[in-house]
Amino acid sequence: MESQSVSSLIEVLNLTKKFNDFTAVDDISFNVNKGEIFGFLGPNGAGKSTTIKMLITLLEPTKGKALIDGYDIVNESSKVRETIGYVSQMISVDGTLTAYENLMLMARLYDIAPKTERIKRINETLSFLNLEKHANSLVRTFSGGMIRKMEVGQAMLHRPKVLFLDEPTTGLDPVAQQSVWEHLFALRDTMNTTIFFSTHNMEEADKVSDRIAIINEGKIVIIGTPEEIKAKTGKPNASLEDAFIFFTGNKFQDKSNFREIRRNRKTEQRLG
Repeated sequence: MESQSVSSLIEVLNLTKKFNDFTAVDDISFNVNKGEIFGFLGPNGAGKSTTIKMLITLLEPTKGKALIDGYDIVNESSKVRETIGYVSQMISVDGTLTAYENLMLMARLYDIAPKTERIKRINETLSFLNLEKHANSLVRTFSGGMIRKMEVGQAMLHRPKVLFLDEPTTGLDPVAQQSVWEHLFALRDTMNTTIFFSTHNMEEADKVSDRIAIINEGKIVIIGTPEEIKAKTGKPNASLEDAFIFFTGNKFQDKSNFREIRRNRKTEQRLG
């Protein structure tokens, strides 16, 4: 796929994050274009989550800077939060509420007004996600794919220019994965939303990404299209997993620790 615009929506320059003597993110720089689907890959502990937390204003950088739609993540953090949506790996919907109630709660948190506009956006979101028939159903009765779509719907209510997703299809079967990505593609195509996502699914990243950055030990080791990255291994018919191992020296699953395995299994159980 090709990005829809050559102008940058995310600009990262010499971004660094230290925790005491440990450097989690080490002087990284990259841009993400408007309307681009950008995959962010790396072994566990490589700095992916720390980078994302800085970009969504949950962590303050030690040094360097980043701009999202021209807004500085430190000095204009409130503007950044208005510009972005975020879907975490852990479930963020309330199973005891209906789909409509979950969306209404989020619309109020985003301070979408007046009430007529909130209702309009909720109905548009349910329609976009093909969930109109389930508007009054409790979310705890939903399949894993429906839950993920609900979370995307919550994050897009305020019309963000960039959507950050952490492991968006963990625990989903292939049909549900495809359904989630079809809606993300539609979101990009209809609203020119930029998609920034992390994943350990190399096949998924290869299939959906316009460009990919691989981070290892806090440093960006390569950025390019999936085909460019695979070609730079020098290996005929290399897969993206081959390239991942080539540039990091790690198989991504080898770094998983007990906490992350437990978190992933809990997510898989809750998504069904």
